[in-house]
Amino acid sequence: MQELIDRLMKEAGLSAEQATKAIQTIAGFVKSKFPMLEGAVDQIFAAGKKDEDPL
Repeated sequence: MQELIDRLMKEAGLSAEQATKAIQTIAGFVKSKFPMLEGAVDQIFAAGKKDEDPL
């Protein structure tokens, strides 16, 4: 997940906080539109996380 945050910061000019919120928003959107993918979305975004807050 940190790689995605870094990329959003670099390419979109977002702060770390903004990039994290954007990822959380996108993940929530995908889970609401495709509930059958909820577990997969959680796993994808948790893969790079260590001691961070859950989405």
